[in-house]
This record gives sequence, C-alpha cells and structure tokens, in this order.
Amino acid sequence: MTVYIDDAVHPWRGERWAHLMADTLPELHAMAQQLGIPRRAFQNRPSGAHYDVPAPLRETAIALGARAISRHDDRELVRRVIANARSQYQAL
Repeated sequence: MTVYIDDAVHPWRGERWAHLMADTLPELHAMAQQLGIPRRAFQNRPSGAHYDVPAPLRETAIALGARAISRHDDRELVRRVIANARSQYQAL
C-alpha cells in the first residue's frame, strides 16, 4: 500500500499545491493527519479522492514515506493513481 504526492504545480491563493492520493482511503487520511491537514480538507470529488497539499508540506510528506510522482516522468503511474483515486469517490 502506498501514498502518493504529485508535483506541486497547481497555483491557488498565491501558493503552489500538490495532490496527496493513496491506494486506500485509510492510508490517505492517516498521512494527512501526520501532515496536520484537517479531515475537513479532504476532497471527495468525482475527479479523485485527495487532499491538496501546499508545496512546503510536499517534502514533509515525502520524508514521511509518500512516493513522489511526476506528471512529466511517471505518466502511466500517475494515470493509475488518478484512476484509483476516482474509484474511491463516494457520492453522498
């Protein structure tokens, strides 16, 4: 089981943001908790279950065991991770 974090390339509110995704939702929530990201920040979206992570926290996530993935270098892996994140979406 793995937690993934992509490149911090998404601009919002003056910062760059990455997406934190995982093989399972419990792993995802556990990593977010370790990073100090509140559960209310969880993005339960049809585009994929994830947390947005500001660039400065990306390196901390990696140090805690998240696998860095790049949309430029790991295209097939990124596709699989996103497809899995989409399958984790839970309509309420």
